[in-house]
Amino acid sequence: VLLIGAGGLGCPLAQYLAAAGVGHLGLVDDDVVDLSNLQRQVLYGQSDVGRPKLEAAVERLRDVNPHVRLEPHPVQLTSANAMEVVSRYDVVVDGSDNFPTRYLVNDACVLARRPNVYGSIFRFEGQVSVFWGERGPCYRCLFAEPPPPGSVPSCAEGGVLGVLPGIIGSLQANETLKLLLRAGDPLVGRLLLFDALKLDFRELALGKSPDCPVCGESPTLTELIDYDRFCGVAPPAPAAADDELETTPLEVRERLGGGEAVTLLDVRTPQEWSICRLEGAAHIPLQELPERFAELDPSRPLVVYCHSGVRSRHAAVFLRRQGYPGALSLAGGIDRWSREVDPSVPRY
Repeated sequence: VLLIGAGGLGCPLAQYLAAAGVGHLGLVDDDVVDLSNLQRQVLYGQSDVGRPKLEAAVERLRDVNPHVRLEPHPVQLTSANAMEVVSRYDVVVDGSDNFPTRYLVNDACVLARRPNVYGSIFRFEGQVSVFWGERGPCYRCLFAEPPPPGSVPSCAEGGVLGVLPGIIGSLQANETLKLLLRAGDPLVGRLLLFDALKLDFRELALGKSPDCPVCGESPTLTELIDYDRFCGVAPPAPAAADDELETTPLEVRERLGGGEAVTLLDVRTPQEWSICRLEGAAHIPLQELPERFAELDPSRPLVVYCHSGVRSRHAAVFLRRQGYPGALSLAGGIDRWSREVDPSVPRY
């Protein structure tokens, strides 16, 4: 089994697969343990902070089951190395947390004819499926195109209930063992949806898309591509240098304190807006901005903010192209504002 990611999903997956006696377990991750990980990444402890995740994970998993062959791959999975790594394993389990990697893993699995045990989490909800191009739909059959860059907050921005990756990761481990043992009815052609707040499971039937570019009747994608560019993560050139596009919380505080008529625009989701906001800010979620930007006054200085400054930068670039030349992104977002300007603003 090849496990992509040793984070929230990867931690329960690795433990249960090692404990079950999977003979050869590969782990792909190039990150280090951070204190903020410990709420959901239960392989690690305080003493592991700052260590490479795979170093800490392998040490713990060998204690769980010394008979499992553990093979760490301390690299970032890319189009250059994915086929070589994926083709060496029987089952691939996707515990990644970003769209470029999900599309890369899917395409590599289809081309290598490997099942892809998929899981994803966000805030209080999760999804599980088994994508297998030879026997059913693949990830592209369900999500033909990635969402617009920055429109979906990451777990770091939007948060995740700590137990959720444990639940979803355990379900992925269950599907993996079923595939290895050829037992039961795997989630091929089915998508399981879980809502932790309602404790509700729903199942959707998935059909194989005949027009899918990688597993359809006449596939047009026969080799791996540049997935950062496909997902819009790596634009050809930035619209402006950071110092031209961004402003700091302290700079904004000075401008507001000096009586300047600055428009604050919050582009976070309604859920994030309900947690905290800056006084007097307008609220237009990023995905609604293309239809609603005319609500803003182009004659007033404009500062856009989100949680950490990623989505607001996309919004500022967009607004400048629509005739708001002074649009600026709040560097570090509302989280940095809470740390540097106003600690009464809740952090999440």
